Amino acid sequence: MPDIEILKRLYKDYTSRFIKKIFLAVFFSIIVASSTSAIAWLLDPAIKKLFIEKDQKLIFIIPIAIIISFATKGVSLYFAKTILIGVAEEVKKILQFEILSSFIKADTQYIDTRHSGKSISNINFDVDQIKNLLSKAFLNLFKDGLTLIGLLIVMFYQNWKLSIIAIIMIPLASMIAKRLGKRIGKVTTEALIKSGDLNKHLIELFKNHKLIKIFQREKFEEDRSENFINALKEKSIKIENIFARPSSIMESLTGVVIAILIFYTGKLILKDEIAINNFFSFLAAMMLAYQPVRSLATLSLGINQGLSAGRRILPIIDYENKILANETRPVLKLKNADIEFNNVNFSYDEKKIILKNINIKIEGGKMNAIVGLSGAGKSTLLNLIPRIYDKSSGDIIIDNQSIYGVNLASLRNQISIVDQNTTLFDDTIFNNIIYAKPNATKEEVFEASRLSMSEDFIKKFDQGYDTMVGENGTRLSGGEKQRISIARAFLRKSKIILLDEPTSSLDSETENKIQLALKKLTENKTTIVIAHRLSTIQNSNKIFVIDNGEVVSTGTHNELLNSSNIYNNFYNKQIKNN
Repeated sequence: MPDIEILKRLYKDYTSRFIKKIFLAVFFSIIVASSTSAIAWLLDPAIKKLFIEKDQKLIFIIPIAIIISFATKGVSLYFAKTILIGVAEEVKKILQFEILSSFIKADTQYIDTRHSGKSISNINFDVDQIKNLLSKAFLNLFKDGLTLIGLLIVMFYQNWKLSIIAIIMIPLASMIAKRLGKRIGKVTTEALIKSGDLNKHLIELFKNHKLIKIFQREKFEEDRSENFINALKEKSIKIENIFARPSSIMESLTGVVIAILIFYTGKLILKDEIAINNFFSFLAAMMLAYQPVRSLATLSLGINQGLSAGRRILPIIDYENKILANETRPVLKLKNADIEFNNVNFSYDEKKIILKNINIKIEGGKMNAIVGLSGAGKSTLLNLIPRIYDKSSGDIIIDNQSIYGVNLASLRNQISIVDQNTTLFDDTIFNNIIYAKPNATKEEVFEASRLSMSEDFIKKFDQGYDTMVGENGTRLSGGEKQRISIARAFLRKSKIILLDEPTSSLDSETENKIQLALKKLTENKTTIVIAHRLSTIQNSNKIFVIDNGEVVSTGTHNELLNSSNIYNNFYNKQIKNN
């Protein structure tokens, strides 16, 4: 995206709504520029009237005027800064919300391609760069640009010859800034990558903390942490060094210009072409102009940082889901909740085909099982039903209605998932259950807990339903988390239940409790279960055997024992393991 398009977009979508406040900041910037110019101009009458002509009438007036000018400049600068800081923070809030909203609404397949650490860097690091663009860069553009114009007027008023010499440093500063501006955009992008890497590492440290302890890899992780921090530090130093260069160059340029001015002024004074009061007023204006020139010289660096950040985050905000909500489409109406896969294919990309030509019929109100080796495509098949992923080709029909032609919300309202990896928020048990149905009553939540056999362990906690579960439920056992997941499904009262290995890695006693809860949950519901436990599979009305992304056999338990070698092998392994 070209730089001008990014600036237009930032203005149109974000800053334009605060245009009144921006104009107010510009107004105060004009006052800053005027009062700064007045300070330089007042030195002319101060020196002439007080020190040369010794006019006692102005001995109080000129000092008071200088105080008023400085005070006006200070107050106006304060208001200009606070107004633009407020605008920048508002824009930052809007950008962060839109990025988060985009992530929340995005297709799961899109989120799967991004690491959460880099996304966090986009929300924090990049948005901060745009905030700085709007607060510091724009403020400097208005304030310092107007101040420089005012001071140049004073300088030319005092002596145009000296002014021509003085303004030589302005184009030189612009050339320096232009060269450094290209560099800052590249280094800022590199810094974002390093910031994302550090965030990724931090997330993985917390996620795998137990693993680190078990395998005694603390020193290894400390070394890796130091490498990530050092890498970010080096990029941060590069950025600060680039910002420091204009100042050092400007100091040298200013010294050279002042030396030339003093030399040339001496000649002008000897020829009586300039009075001493004019020179001091001119010199004051030039010295005061040094700060805005230096600031404007680094302005392009801040702008380039903001543009570089905009180039990264605007595509995130603009991301369009491939899975559409279909809000204007008909609502899914269920009677039997029969599910049919017609020639369904799915692949993440052309090289990795997951499901091939799936043609199956799932009878409504019955238990159906999917069996196959790890990586055969079982979980993907389940995820296609609520359109967590979308098929590459083919069609999925529920009660003679294509799921791609109905309102997406109405489809998902009819489906509950109990996954082997139960996801919980760092919130209370009550809030984690009611998450499935926010408008549910307390009585409904308690009933769902009883049906899922969660009530017993919940009551053992001192705070009961108000117990905080910790990050992803760390304070609960695997079986307890699973039962909360089942409670959610009970609360939702969906007609279609998807079970993805709900009893894997559980002890026998816990499994028995969960099996009883699942039996209640799936009664008269269209249920599709992925499981390795015979107790779950044997009682299924129909079993689908998947191998390498294809349904190779279909039947009941007894039928498959006679017709499917894959199912036979699976069964025999289960017998041996039990």
